[in-house]
Order: sequence, then structure tokens, then C-alpha cells
Amino acid sequence: MWEMLEGMLKTFVNNLMAMNTLEILLLTLWVSITGYASWYFISAKHHVPLTREEVRLLWKIHKSHTRCDSKKWDEIRGKDKIIGFKCECGYKHLQKRRIV
Repeated sequence: MWEMLEGMLKTFVNNLMAMNTLEILLLTLWVSITGYASWYFISAKHHVPLTREEVRLLWKIHKSHTRCDSKKWDEIRGKDKIIGFKCECGYKHLQKRRIV
């Protein structure tokens, strides 16, 4: 089995050595573009609307975890829907979900 792997590795290295500079450059370019596009689409997010009850509950959770003693919060709106809140202490919560 090791002999077969060693033979495959030698073949791969020989094929790389036989490639000219332009082919290596194009291969590197395609790998880079594919990697960047994959990272971009996986990390892309959009805002998810929340109800007032959900925002109030998230604010209460924030207060209990951080021991915040603020008395009010302001809603953050996007396209006429609540997408998060901002606490008096400066904390912001935006509800996001991955696109892909």
C-alpha cells in the first residue's frame, strides 16, 4: 500500500514539475477565487425580524448575564421590522442568520 502511495506522490510531483509557469499561475488563481467565493458565501448573513416579546426576553437575558442595571432599551429597526435592540449601557444585539 505504501508503495502505491509513494508512486502516486511521485507521479503528482512529476506532473507539477512538467507544468509551465502559466499553468501554475492559472491553477493558483482558480484555487484562490474558489476559496474566496466559498468564504464569502458561507459568512454572508442577513437580518431576521423579531417580535417585541423576543426582544424583551433577549434584553432580560442580557441584563441577567451582564448584571446591567439599565431601565430601558431602544429597538433597532430595519425595513419597518424589529431586528434587534440597543441597551442604555451601550450593548447592541442584532439578530442575524446565514444566507447559505
